Amino acid sequence: MVKKEEKLTTIHCQNEYDPLHQVIVVPPDNMKITTVINETQAYYAKDNIDRKKAMEQHAFFIKTLEDNGTKVISLSPRPNLNEQVFTRDIGFVIRDYLFISTMKRDIRKKESPILQNWLDEEKVNYHTFSDTTIEGGDVIIDNDHIWVGLSQRTEQAAVDCLCRQFPHMEVTTIPLQEDILHLDCAFNILEGKYALIYPDGMSENAYHLLKKHYTCVEVTKEEQFYMAPNVLSIGHHKVISLPENKRINKILTELGYHIIEVPFSEIIKSGGSFRCCTLPLYRIK
Repeated sequence: MVKKEEKLTTIHCQNEYDPLHQVIVVPPDNMKITTVINETQAYYAKDNIDRKKAMEQHAFFIKTLEDNGTKVISLSPRPNLNEQVFTRDIGFVIRDYLFISTMKRDIRKKESPILQNWLDEEKVNYHTFSDTTIEGGDVIIDNDHIWVGLSQRTEQAAVDCLCRQFPHMEVTTIPLQEDILHLDCAFNILEGKYALIYPDGMSENAYHLLKKHYTCVEVTKEEQFYMAPNVLSIGHHKVISLPENKRINKILTELGYHIIEVPFSEIIKSGGSFRCCTLPLYRIK
């Protein structure tokens, strides 16, 4: 992991699949289901999360990233912030701009200031949103195109802000069904103009629009429950995926992707997987 004395030098991401050089994570030390905020949590609320196993799985995930050349910045987990492991939501990078999200749910609102304080210490510039909510799980970038999920947590006003910030980029909204937490739970892009997509998670018009832009690998309702779209591309056609999603992993392997299977069964109980647990700061070929 990146040591305290190491400084960030570059912020840059222009898509979801260039080699991942630097990323922010938070270990799941305090992870548990308390206030249920999605259907996955409702399903697992009684059994809850095996925290020891979750920490072991997350540590193996971090080792996998580091073994593949990614510098991992681990922020300290805070008591009572049991969703803090999902760092994707608290911020996102588009080109050379880092945005701090404005979280919708009270249970997560204290996470963004922690990132902001750390960025201040590191003297990294960032942008914020005022009077509107947006979460990083709803933002997917593909070079000159920004896809934004209109969910229960990301509002149209935030999309309008992005349009003003990036007038030379195409910004397209994807209306999501109410049971879909974020866009990356139903849609994710891969190197080579392929995408994973859960058709029933979005409006019909959005589904057909995405099919015009990408060769889509459709996931079933059961596969979506096990976070099949929420893989993490780390560059050079390498994709980190859950071992449980065997059919999807087989399809992607046949398409030429190198699938790295990482156990994450405890963390997905809270409704997120590999993409949700990473805030990329620097991707570049």
